[in-house]
This record gives sequence, structure tokens and C-alpha cells, in this order.
Amino acid sequence: MTCKASRSRPCSRKSYPRSNMLGFKRIGAILLGLSSLWTTVAVPLEAHNLTDTARSFLTTRAKNAVPSAPRFVIYSDKFVSGETGPPPVSMVQGYNVFALSFLLTEGAFDKAEEWTQLTDAQRSSVKSQYAAAGIQIIVSLFGSTDAPTSSGADPVATANTMAAFVKQFNLDGVDVDYEDFNAINAGDGRAEQWLTDFTRQLRNQLPQGQFILTHAPVAPWFSPGKFGGGAYLTVNQNVGSLIDWYNVQFYNQGTSEYTTCSGLLTTSSGTWPQSALFQIAASGVPLSKLVIGKPATTGDASNGFIPTSTLAQCVSQAKNQGWSAGVMVWEFPDAAAAWIQDVRSIAFPE
Repeated sequence: MTCKASRSRPCSRKSYPRSNMLGFKRIGAILLGLSSLWTTVAVPLEAHNLTDTARSFLTTRAKNAVPSAPRFVIYSDKFVSGETGPPPVSMVQGYNVFALSFLLTEGAFDKAEEWTQLTDAQRSSVKSQYAAAGIQIIVSLFGSTDAPTSSGADPVATANTMAAFVKQFNLDGVDVDYEDFNAINAGDGRAEQWLTDFTRQLRNQLPQGQFILTHAPVAPWFSPGKFGGGAYLTVNQNVGSLIDWYNVQFYNQGTSEYTTCSGLLTTSSGTWPQSALFQIAASGVPLSKLVIGKPATTGDASNGFIPTSTLAQCVSQAKNQGWSAGVMVWEFPDAAAAWIQDVRSIAFPE
């Protein structure tokens, strides 16, 4: 998918063709079979036939499983030859959240689907190794190929099904990568209400403190007065207390947007006013929840790339001004342990 930014339609995270999209198999078939339930209010957990391992996970899950700031988040969607599921933990040392992408309304694809291909024992082994390194494994929802509001998906039923996936497959939570731009741009409030209802039901199913629940909006969706429904300023007002943090996409929004420390941190352009980091905080979004998101390379986004040496300086400047939320990157393997080590080197050395 190729996307060009404009004032009316900010681009999504992905700017390359999804040529590696995998056919969904066991869990995809389960979720697709549940599509008739989208208009129902609840999907009983027992209906998903959880394995004994998953039930044990739910009954023994430790409290306070959400990492404290700073959060260092890496997404994984690309096919890696010879690798099913997450990479060896040494390759992502320095992060504390690893996001498998994506779980869609029609099923699990790409790295999320690969996770379902592992056996319970294999998943348990990976989880143990990652936990020992202080890394939580979550699943990212929707992405650029899914438009749940525009397609008429019921937010409560969708939340129930996706929360059941998390529990069945022993994951630490979800990231809501909502990129239904047509719904947000409509300005009628439907997108904001959908996200509100969806987030509330996700949190009902995935209790706060026990499961991670993040959102990954593009930075312009925090720009005051640009969207009729208020975009993520409305979402934050409605359900911000239920969201652990925001993996803000400071990229794909124009060739000169968020490409300097000033533009990223304090003074966004007139195209997307008041959408730099500290400007978003000034609009009422907690600074502690604003994780800076960047592409790993110029090939991972249409624009918005900053070299790690420059990004490290920006992160240090932000920390000196009272911010410590963390950094997100799209995506592995273009970013790995060395990438986050460079970015953390000044402000958050390991």
C-alpha cells in the first residue's frame, strides 16, 4: 500500500505492500466463524475453548504486569525467513514491549498468525525467555488494512473476540492500531464513539494492571480543531484513564513533519498544529503516556525518519524537560537491539 500525506488524510504506519500477508489458519478460522456474533453484546470466554495452559495463565497471572515508564516498544510484522513468531530475545534486548502484528477483524495475520502456529509449550518457552529479559509480548490490532468502524464491526463483540485471543494465546495485552482514516475524517463522531466503546469493553475483559492496553494514533489526531469528532483528543477524554499509554506515530504525515527535535517536541507545522509532543500534552493528554514513535529506516515509512543519533538527542532534550514515557519503533528486523541501544544511549542508557 502506498499512501501520500495530505491535510485531509494523514497516512497510516505502513507504506509498503503487504506482500507477506499470511493466510489465517486455526485461530483465523475461529475468529471468522465468530463473525456472525459481531452484533451480539458478549462472547462468553468458555466459547473459545481455552487450552489448559491458557486457563492456568489466567488464574496465575501476576498483578501489575504493565511495565512502568519508560516504555520501549517494537512492532514486528515482516516475514523473516526461518523464523516463526518472535526472534531470539537477544535480538530485541533493550525493549520492554514486543508487538506481534496484526490481529484483524477477519482473523490473525503475519506475526500474530505465526504466534498461533507455535505449540503451547513453545509459546510458554518464548514467554519465559522474554519475561526474564523484562519484555512483554502483546498483539497489535487492525493496522492499515482494517477499517472496523467503516466496515460496520460491532465494537463490543470485536473487543470480546480480540480479548479472548489474548487470553487463549497467553499474551500480555493489546495495542490498538486503529487506522480507519475515513471514519475519523468524516467528522461525525462515529469513529470516536466506536473507539470509546471498544476500549471500554477491552478493559472490561483485560483488567487494568494485569494486561497492557495501548493505542497507536498518528500524531495529527491530537491536533485541536482539525477533526469534527475531536479524533484522539475525544478518545483520551472519554477513555484515556483506561489506556496505559499512546504509541504516537510521528511519521507518514509529510516530508518535513516531525523531522527535527523542535518539530517533534515543541513546535509542529501549521499543517498539523499543536501536534508535537509537548503541544499534545498541553491539550490535556498526560505527558507520561506519550511514547515517541518513529520508523527504523527510511524504507519503513513514507517520511518522518530521524537517524538514531539525532533521535537520541531529541529524546534527551525531552527528558530534560520532564518527559520519560519512552520510544516506539516500526519495525523489526530493521530495528533491533542496536537501534534501541543507540536511541537510549544519552537519556536512558542500559
